[in-house]
Amino acid sequence: MIALRPDQRLAPATPARESRHAVLDRLVVVALLLASWQIGSVYTGPQWISSPLLVSEQLLLWFGSGEILYHLGYTLLAAVLGFLIGAIPGAILPFAIRRLPFVAAVLEPFMLAGYAIPKLALIPILVIWFGIGIWSKVALVASVSFFLVYFNTMAGVRSISPHLVRVAEIMGASDRQVSRLIVFPATLAFVFNGIRVSLPLSIGGAAIAEMFTSNAGLGYLIQLSATNFDPTGSFAALAVLAALVAGANIVVDVLEGRLQAWKPKNDDLLHGGLPT
Repeated sequence: MIALRPDQRLAPATPARESRHAVLDRLVVVALLLASWQIGSVYTGPQWISSPLLVSEQLLLWFGSGEILYHLGYTLLAAVLGFLIGAIPGAILPFAIRRLPFVAAVLEPFMLAGYAIPKLALIPILVIWFGIGIWSKVALVASVSFFLVYFNTMAGVRSISPHLVRVAEIMGASDRQVSRLIVFPATLAFVFNGIRVSLPLSIGGAAIAEMFTSNAGLGYLIQLSATNFDPTGSFAALAVLAALVAGANIVVDVLEGRLQAWKPKNDDLLHGGLPT
C-alpha cells in the first residue's frame, strides 16, 4: 500500500465545492428532462405532448401580453393568504398547549380527523360558504397548511427533553425564558419542515381549486387550455406553476438559513469546534 505525503492527500470537500457540484448535477438533470420531453413530443406529436420550444414560445407570448402575470398574481395571492391564515395558527397552537397535555390529548383525534379529510372534498362546501371568488381558494389553502404545520411543530415540541426543561426551571428560568431559549430554538427546524412541505401543497391546492371554480389563476389557465385541446398552453401554465413552487422553496431555504445561522454545522461538530 502506497502512503501519500501530506501534500498529496485529497483536500476535504468544501461547502462551496459541494454547492458547485450540486448546481452542475441539477443542470445535467434539467438537460436530461428537457431531452426526454423533446423526444416524447417528437414520438407522440405536439398535439399530445407539446415540445419545450413551443412552450417557450407560448410563455414569451403570455409574458409579452402580460396575461400570465395576472393569472400568476391571482394564484400567488390565494396561496400566500391561505398559507399565512393556516400556517400561523398551526405553528402557534402547539406552543400554546405545550403545558396542557390534557388539552393536546383531547384535540389530537379531531386534528387527525381534520388532517385525514381529502381537501378536494371541501371545495363544494367552501364554494357555498365563500363563493367562487378568491376566498374559497384561500380557505382551501388554509386547511392544507394548518394541519401540516401543526403536526410538524407538535412533533418538535414533543421531542424536547423534559429533563432539560426541568433543569432550566431549577436554575431559575421563567416559562418565557424556557420557551425563548429552549423550546423555540429546538422546534424551529420542525416548523420549517412543516413550511417546506405545506407551501408547495398550498400553491398546488390553490391551482387545483382554480380548475373547478375560477375564471383566473394558473389552475384556470391549465383547465382552459386543456378544454381547448391546447397542450402547449397547459404545459406552459404548468411550467410557471413549477417555477413558482421552486421559487417559494428557495425563499424558505434562505429564511431558514438566516434564522438558524447560530447552529453549528456538521463539519464543525465532527472537528470538535464551533463555527467562527
